[in-house]
Amino acid sequence: MGRKVNAWAAMDSSGRLSPYSFHLREIGPDYMLLRVLYCGVDHTDLHQIKGELTSSITKYPLVPGHEVVGEVVELGAEVKTFTLGDIVGAGGIIESCGECNLCNSNLEQYCNHRIWAYNDVYKDGTPTYGGFSSFISIHQRFAVKIPLKLAPEQATPLLCAGVTAYSPLKQFMGSEMVFKGGILGLGGVGHFGVTIAKAMGHHVTVISTSDKKKEEALQHLRADHFLLSTSEVEMKKAANSLDYILDTVPAFHPLESYLSLLKPEGKLLIVGAAPQRLQFFASELITGKKAIMGSLLGSIKETEELLNFWVERGLTTMIEVVKMEYINEAFERMEKNDVRYRFVLDVAGSNPE
Repeated sequence: MGRKVNAWAAMDSSGRLSPYSFHLREIGPDYMLLRVLYCGVDHTDLHQIKGELTSSITKYPLVPGHEVVGEVVELGAEVKTFTLGDIVGAGGIIESCGECNLCNSNLEQYCNHRIWAYNDVYKDGTPTYGGFSSFISIHQRFAVKIPLKLAPEQATPLLCAGVTAYSPLKQFMGSEMVFKGGILGLGGVGHFGVTIAKAMGHHVTVISTSDKKKEEALQHLRADHFLLSTSEVEMKKAANSLDYILDTVPAFHPLESYLSLLKPEGKLLIVGAAPQRLQFFASELITGKKAIMGSLLGSIKETEELLNFWVERGLTTMIEVVKMEYINEAFERMEKNDVRYRFVLDVAGSNPE
């Protein structure tokens, strides 16, 4: 038995969290103990809490949270790259086999033996718990140093939402061509998609089912164009105009109309974990040599790249910092898209009980 920690956990599929205490396992030789400072709130957390993800069965009690920034307070004997007092970040994957081709090619998030930050088990059968807690343990290979010029709360959402957008968009970097990209959905991941694509020099179109976000897309995020997907006229005019679409929508939506927006050989990049099956006609792909591909989080290398990219470009994370006790209200607001654009929990500054 390791350190006793205080957390907030889901006890059932109601979607409500309440105070919960548990013991971490003892810190292994390659692990570090972090005092959690901040933790982001992700839509996947809510899906998982409610048991809505078909890819995994939710095990209760569940302590969510996979965008964690903390201070190193204890080191395992084999930890060499971090020191006590370092401010580090941890994302959705906390361990993998470390031996396969994927792990050795900076694609460890696709390892068949990856271990999730929560709702999973370590190799010894101990359950994993997330960052909605006062302390977490993390393997040194899955931690990143937070740049000194980046505030911890600003870095937090980059560890999942930010790198989820960055990883698939990275393939369009380093070209003299000005890519025309579409960002489908303007939520937590979507607003990062706009910010990152603009910083890469792309011509960015925000695609939405409602014009309520038109002003913020064009004026606040500086997108180049806004496309109302419910307008048949606008959609026909935009047909075959985009090199890629980053699909961030975490709910059911038919794909046919969005595929029609892509140029020949265009790509639909799916990063939103919709809990239902998505649908499309094969002819939409065949007649334009178009592709649908998914992308999961990002590697540790890509996370480090993004943190440095953020600092070098002077980018700002749009967040609302709240106390841990506010988490249930935060989830309710998130379901209504009533946050611009990401909740970050001030874990260290909250009442642990």
